[in-house]
Amino acid sequence: MRGFLIGNLFLLAPLYGAASAAESVRLTILYDNYLSNESLHTAWGFSCLVEVGKKTILFDTGGSAEILLSNMATLGIDPARIEIVVLSHIHGDHVGGLSGVLELNNSVTVYLPASFPSYLKDQVRAHGALVVEVRGPTEIVPGVWSTGEMGTWIKEQGLVVQSSKGLVVITGCAHPGVVNIVGAAKQIADQEVHLVVGGFHMFGMSKAQVQSVINAFQKLGVHQVAPCHCSGDLTRDLFHAAYGAGFFPAGAGWSIDLRPNP
Repeated sequence: MRGFLIGNLFLLAPLYGAASAAESVRLTILYDNYLSNESLHTAWGFSCLVEVGKKTILFDTGGSAEILLSNMATLGIDPARIEIVVLSHIHGDHVGGLSGVLELNNSVTVYLPASFPSYLKDQVRAHGALVVEVRGPTEIVPGVWSTGEMGTWIKEQGLVVQSSKGLVVITGCAHPGVVNIVGAAKQIADQEVHLVVGGFHMFGMSKAQVQSVINAFQKLGVHQVAPCHCSGDLTRDLFHAAYGAGFFPAGAGWSIDLRPNP
């Protein structure tokens, strides 16, 4: 499997010490080719709303602004609430809805890989939004980090969120390898990985290849998984078999609340 190991990364000390967990973390998938809420539209791509305490972050924007904004309206989510946009990588099914969001709310800060083409950065600035070019691991707000650009051919960043249950890792397409991204996340903060959600980039893999990723997840101590987008049906089936109640069949409209114990 490509990009399975990252040298001695798993043996390195965390980049950041343990911090106080966020008061609450809520994830809502707004755009996906799998469907969890029949009242929403589905299409190839991914977008996830991440609410951490009082901060609202949009991770990726799907492939169509029309579908993204329609799903947000159905779920009662006002684009004006978004303060930060994080783009995982350059592919159109992850950045296609950005202009539509910026037309309704240009008071956002957009975190994107530094390798993005200049024309796209200029388009974001032309809307009036602030651009932050990400290279290495970057703290976005307290308790939320970018993994930094990873990979070579297609550079991509993942999102790492600290919750009271452990780290939440959100991936757009995981082109650099989902195991690599989870391994990098473990170096961000001194916590176990509670949940990995998003595209695992495993569509079309063999049963043996998928099982090797499951084994790596279990070795890394990943507690729960929610593969969607480009993960593939076989991947979802095998992760379900391995994780049982710790597996979520995520798709557009799926949501999870991670709150501190009372």
